[in-house]
Amino acid sequence: MPEELRPNALAAFQTMMAFLEEDGWHPQRIEDDLICRMNFNGNHARLVCFAQVRSDLEQFFFYAVAPVKIPEAARPAAAEFLTRANYGLRIGNFELDFGDGEVRYKSALDFEGETLTPVWIKNAIYPAVNTLDRYMPGLLAVAYGSKSPAQAIEEIEGK
Repeated sequence: MPEELRPNALAAFQTMMAFLEEDGWHPQRIEDDLICRMNFNGNHARLVCFAQVRSDLEQFFFYAVAPVKIPEAARPAAAEFLTRANYGLRIGNFELDFGDGEVRYKSALDFEGETLTPVWIKNAIYPAVNTLDRYMPGLLAVAYGSKSPAQAIEEIEGK
């Protein structure tokens, strides 16, 4: 059973769904929760994405999930790569689930007492998908042993 819906959160979810439809994302609502699933075709990967409104917190979360799970033996190197990538990011961050190897990029907004607007949603979503897509080649190179974390970051960021 879904959590009790705050009116502001329900309005935010409706705004989110309308924006995603109008922007061509084709969101699929997941059961009765305030969450939907969609795909993003980047230059380097097809990402599965989730957009969620947390009614109890009046917060918006967007997750872009990498299309591969990192093999267990490569997770420490992937963690180093993602930590290096996270340093200096202005909007959002990478996350690695050490249990199953899932990598995702998270962007979030707190809209408590405010109206969640399409511009805020757009400004949270696009940095997430574009950043994960940008770093995918380096993540894969580290995960499958062709580059060190430092080499992969240098190649992507030009440092």
